[in-house]
Formats: sequence, C-alpha cells, structure tokens
Amino acid sequence: MRADELTAGAAGVQFDIMEVGSVRSVREFIVEATGLPSCINGQMVSFKHGLKGMVMGFSGDEVQILVFGSKADIHAGDEVYSRGEPLRLPAGEAFQGRMVNALSEPQDGLGPIQGDTLSPVFKEARGVMERRPVDQTLETGCKIIDEMIPIAKGQRQLIIGDRLTGKTTIGIDTILNQKGKGVICIYCCIGKTYSSLLKVLTLLREQEAVSYTIVVSAIASTSPGEQFLSPYTASMLGEYFMERGKDVFVVFDDLTKHAWIYRQISLLLERPPGREAYPGDIFYIHSQMMERAGYLKTEIGGGGSMTFFPIVEILQGDVTGYVSSNLISMTDGQIYLSTALFNKGFKPAIDLGLSVSRIGSKAQWPALREMSSRLRLEFLQYQEVLRMTQLRATGLSKEAEERLRRGQVISHLILQDKNEPVSMEEQIMHLYALSRGVLDNLSESDIHAFKRNFYKSASESAPAVAVRLREGKVLSDDMKKDLDQALAGYFQ
Repeated sequence: MRADELTAGAAGVQFDIMEVGSVRSVREFIVEATGLPSCINGQMVSFKHGLKGMVMGFSGDEVQILVFGSKADIHAGDEVYSRGEPLRLPAGEAFQGRMVNALSEPQDGLGPIQGDTLSPVFKEARGVMERRPVDQTLETGCKIIDEMIPIAKGQRQLIIGDRLTGKTTIGIDTILNQKGKGVICIYCCIGKTYSSLLKVLTLLREQEAVSYTIVVSAIASTSPGEQFLSPYTASMLGEYFMERGKDVFVVFDDLTKHAWIYRQISLLLERPPGREAYPGDIFYIHSQMMERAGYLKTEIGGGGSMTFFPIVEILQGDVTGYVSSNLISMTDGQIYLSTALFNKGFKPAIDLGLSVSRIGSKAQWPALREMSSRLRLEFLQYQEVLRMTQLRATGLSKEAEERLRRGQVISHLILQDKNEPVSMEEQIMHLYALSRGVLDNLSESDIHAFKRNFYKSASESAPAVAVRLREGKVLSDDMKKDLDQALAGYFQ
C-alpha cells in the first residue's frame, strides 16, 4: 500500500481496540469466559445482539461475568468483547421526568434520552474534607418526622418495618412534598412487582410530581444483574446533579431484595456463604453505596447535596437481622414503622421509641424547633401513662388525667393521611395553637376540623405570616400576635 493510501486510511477509519474472548459456560445469569487476560473487576463487557455484562470475579483462567438482560441469546463458544472500560452509563438533565432501567435506557416509551455525559456507576465517595456539615432541612411533609425526627439534606435515614406498614408511602410522600422546592427526586424500584411500581407512577402523575422525578425501574421480572445494578445507577444519576450544585433526594425501595439478589449472585459465583447465607462483603457493597450521600462544600461542585432514604423490610419486627443491623450501623438514624400501631389506625405508624435521627434538631427551622422542643417527650410520657392506666382499675390523679388529655390532643394533631404532605408553615401554626392550649378542650372531630381549616383561615386573616416564616424560618413576637388574632377569629 502506498504511503498516501495509508495516511488516507488512517485519517478516515476509527480503530476499535478490544480483547475478544470466548464463552465457556452459561450458568443462570453468570457467564464464564476465557481469553480476556487484561480485564478487571467492575469492567464492562459486551456480547453479540448488544447484550452487556460486568466482570464480577475470576476463577483460575476464567472470567466470571454478570449478565444484564436475558441469557437466552448467549451460548458456549460465543464471542465476548472487552474494551478495557469501567462500567459507565449516560447521565444528564434530560433524565428528569423519565423512567429508565438499570442501564439508563428509557422504559417509558417516550423515545431516547440524550445524556450529557458518561458517568462511572461505581466510584469512591467524596472525602470528609470535601463535605460540609449537614444543617439544612429536608422537608418531608410528614408531621411526625419534621417535628420529632428532623431530616437534613445530605443525610442517610433508614426506613425499616414489616411488610405493609407504610414504608414506601413515607418515601413517596417526601417526593410529593418537594414540588416547587428545587429538589430533584429519584425513586429506585428494586425487585418489586410491576403493579406496585404502576401505583407509584400513577400517583406521581396525579400529583404532578413527574417533572422533577427520575424513576429507576428494576422490577422482579427483570434480570438479577439489573436488579443488583439499579441502586448504583440511581446513585450515579443523583451524583450528576449533586456535583452541579443541586439538591437530590433518593429512595431505595428496597435494599432487602437487593441483598437477596446479591446473595444469589454470590452463591452462583461459588463464594462461601456466611451468616444467613449472605456473603461476607454484603456490608461493603451497601456501605459503599450509602457513603455517596452527603452535602458538598460550595467550592466543590457548587454545594449540592444528596439525601438517601433506604428502605428495609423485616419480619415480625426483628431488627436484629443481618442486613437490617448492617444498615442501621451505616446510616444516620432510622424510622421504625410498627405493625401494632398500624393496626390501631395510628398512621404513619412510626414508633417514636425506636426511631431516631442522629442529626438532631439542628436541622430544623428555628421556629419549628421552638414549637416542637417538648413534643416528643410529652408524647412518649402520654404513651407510658396510657399503658399504666390500662393495667389499673383505680382512679387517676389530676396530673395523670391532664397528661392523658394532652397526649390525646397531640395524637390527633400528628395523625396524617397518606399522600397528603403538610407544609412547614402549616405545621408551625398547628404547634403554636397547641402551645397556647387552645386545643386542649376540643373534641376529636373539632381537632380534625381545625387541622383542615385553620391554615386556610390564618392565611386569609394574616397572609404575611406564612410568607415571613418561609423567608426567615423564625417565629417573631409580631407573628405570634398575628397568629393569636387568627386563632381568636377562628374560634369566635
């Protein structure tokens, strides 16, 4: 070939350099291949028909590959290709309002998504020196959480409880409450049924929450590889926005099923099982994920944050299971949902005796901190007195009767229907009325009527109070006078 032909060929052709191996065996969703001497853990490989996989381990001279998708088109002797690249997937602004699978591919029938960049799915979390203390409130819209278990942006708060106790509802209600607040939400569905996912999608559409939400779908009918990868994909999409100065909220629903999938993968890889047959590195894969949440310094990516709500399902209230106790140790607190409370009609069924936020009240608005400082203590004292009165047949002291009455008022005030988040301004106004004692002599029906109507009435008689609360987050003396007048007008 002449020199000018060689130069023209080099200029017009893009060379694709890759290793080509051969599939030796296919075992469920694990493929063993040979002929890939340079591959490393976490590297992406591809098969014919566009199927993708990820290197999960090695056995002798064989490479163990986790397949993303159906293994039906993979047979012994097929070629497998490796370009020496880590697993990178598209991320970008266009993903808002869309539903994707674990490979960032659209699943909502609305056409392709143009990603702004390719981001690594597995990456090291930001170091401590790149983070700032978490002190900004994440408004969940759930009164019990905002008032007694405050959550901060950048926090990791575990939601734990038995099946059908309202775990998903707390995560979805928090997403609904971010409307108009500039928070980008990601709902990661892992191993749940399609009907469960469909209910969530329908609710998001009805409440007009789709535009700021990304849904990562890995339902039970998808391949185990995609179910394993999905929470890391959700974290990667969230990091894209966090590193550009935005606030992100991620719900993992749920990590129990993610642990089950990883247990299946590890057993097929012939790794030795440990406690409850889980592999020894189950703690590592979850802690690696949880560490990616945080609040970045302003000079690092504009000061964005990413908040995690991992959900864990337990059996008969046993929080000592391997996966649940691991996640309790690596998060910043837990919200425990009680089956007994749920069956009594106390919803959300949060057990305040077992629920805690290690961030504490420093994440609350100053006005809400002032109004709710004794609320948790009073409620727990009420529950203790209530248990004692159920065992005693004799009369109660006047102090015990007052404490019972006060506790009943608090119980009615914090009860909340699902999918109806309450703004911080409304919560503060309700707690101010509680602190003034005007609710102590009301009947149950009058308290529920007060919850429905007072905020609207106060917004009409003193419209500046809600605006000033949102701007300053402090309840001044002038605002208290306005609220006193609003209360007098309401009860007149």
